[in-house]
Amino acid sequence: MKKTLAPILLLLLLLLAGSAALAEDPPRFARKEDVIYGRKFGTALTLDVLAPAEANGFGILWIVSGGWYSDHGAIRPEFVGALLQRGYTVFAVVHGSQPKYTIPEIVGDLRRAVRFVRHHAGEHGVRPDRLGVTGGSAGGHLSLMLGTTGGPGEAGAKDPVDRESTQVQAVACFFPPTDFLNYGSPGEIALGRGILKDYRAPFDFHELDPKTKSFVPVADEPRVLDLGRQISPVYQVTPDDAPALVIHGDADKLVPIQQAELMVEKLKGAGVAAKLVVRPGAVHGWPEMGKDLALFADWFDEHLRGKAAATEKGK
Repeated sequence: MKKTLAPILLLLLLLLAGSAALAEDPPRFARKEDVIYGRKFGTALTLDVLAPAEANGFGILWIVSGGWYSDHGAIRPEFVGALLQRGYTVFAVVHGSQPKYTIPEIVGDLRRAVRFVRHHAGEHGVRPDRLGVTGGSAGGHLSLMLGTTGGPGEAGAKDPVDRESTQVQAVACFFPPTDFLNYGSPGEIALGRGILKDYRAPFDFHELDPKTKSFVPVADEPRVLDLGRQISPVYQVTPDDAPALVIHGDADKLVPIQQAELMVEKLKGAGVAAKLVVRPGAVHGWPEMGKDLALFADWFDEHLRGKAAATEKGK
């Protein structure tokens, strides 16, 4: 597994370093590291808060994830420099990482992160009702999971954080997997198979057996496919989902551009604002990605700040 994770991290770091060179005027910001947003099995889940010098009052959750592997060392603030320059407060979220944790568990971590940021929004000077989310590859997939599965909090929860909604109001992401049951072509299953055969751990589904009180592998194929459907954003689309911008290279072999096309088509069909920007000849990442963060900032300006202003005007 380490052999598959290393190239992912190397790619991310190269892309982030490349984007840093694009910033002619690096944004001024304050960084608060290792804020605990939750705990599971005795382990702390953390995020970093990147607060720009001139904040605009809106927050973006940045899902730090590649191959569903998440690490604090991959938080490179320069990657989100365009968002910081526009005044967005960025919450860099580290989730429970594969190979220890699977995608359903990871999604649970990120829902907790949304609730935490919303509950503490006032402390960071951001609006709790206007949160965006961003990420690339696995981080893009997870961003779309948040954008399509948000819901109300648990009213009777003992922890006040868990009473908060998991709904986000806008998504902007790079090359996200969206349909693991039709991956690149109809009927192609990629649940740690096929193109994603080197990523088995995130799909190593286990469930708690109430009789033995132990986690057991999910071996029943129909159940595996059901879980695959549950973690595929394309099947979660409803008219109340967050508007989504996807930027994808048409030469991507790891995440076929068909995945973005399916997602955007499904969102538009449900009446949700969605846009696909295609980068001709680009593979799974490209040197000019830093410039594309300005498009993310434009999207958030329109669907977070713009709608917030319209809401205020209509009162």
